[in-house]
Amino acid sequence: MTMSRHTLTASNGATFVLRTFDPQVAPAAVVIVPSAMGVAQAYYQRFAEWLSAQGFAVITFDYRGIGLSAPPSLRGYDATIFDWARDCEAAIDFADQRHRDIPLHWIGHSLGGQLLGLIRNRDRIQRVMTVATGNGYWLENSWPTKRAVWWLWFVAVPLATRIAGYFPGKRLRKVGNLPLGVIRQWRRWCLNPEYVVGVEGREVREQYSSVRQPMMSVSFTDDEMMSERSIRSLHRLYSNASVEFQRIAPRDIGVSRIGHFGFFRPQFESTLWPLVSQWLADR
Repeated sequence: MTMSRHTLTASNGATFVLRTFDPQVAPAAVVIVPSAMGVAQAYYQRFAEWLSAQGFAVITFDYRGIGLSAPPSLRGYDATIFDWARDCEAAIDFADQRHRDIPLHWIGHSLGGQLLGLIRNRDRIQRVMTVATGNGYWLENSWPTKRAVWWLWFVAVPLATRIAGYFPGKRLRKVGNLPLGVIRQWRRWCLNPEYVVGVEGREVREQYSSVRQPMMSVSFTDDEMMSERSIRSLHRLYSNASVEFQRIAPRDIGVSRIGHFGFFRPQFESTLWPLVSQWLADR
């Protein structure tokens, strides 16, 4: 496996950092792994290395303003979630240039699975797996998050952004540092029962309904953020896609905890990760 780092230019001249994980053999397919909200691509490195060892070319990246793509300060930094969708498009174009003749697949963690409807060149993608991807509407969150998230949306975000000029999530131990435009847009989505389409309107709703790639949703009964109801709500936006749901309880694989972030942790290399290689190979 060979890992390389690349700096890409997306919309408005903004740059972001992408990493490739190339197998030692000719890859069977290329897999893009877009991150969850506020999560740096480094979190997915071990998973990307493992998937590359299975014979897939893998791409991870940091949305502008996150991880390796973050400026020295987010104060005054201009970025929205729509801009992050443009970063996804640039990553797809990059993958297409390097691996034009092999299939391209999408394994999106949380937000990474939500963004698909906003990506204009998504037709290049053949198959999609969403991991712990729900709609984010605060009254459909799992109970551990629901009982505290009102403080985030109605107190922490308005006050912290006014003072800092961005969302200082690391300091508050919530989500992570986020650009002002991102947190404000995400707040509007999370306060609307229809999430992104309820805020952004008919055109965006139609974009989601135009997604037709076969899709698998992998979710977990002990997810502290996304309830089963929120998982189903989000995937209903992909109304013309064939969606297969796989809901996993920790006891199914002999552990006590998986949670919202657990799937990509190395401890699940022998239990959860093979679901991905099997899903890619069987279809």
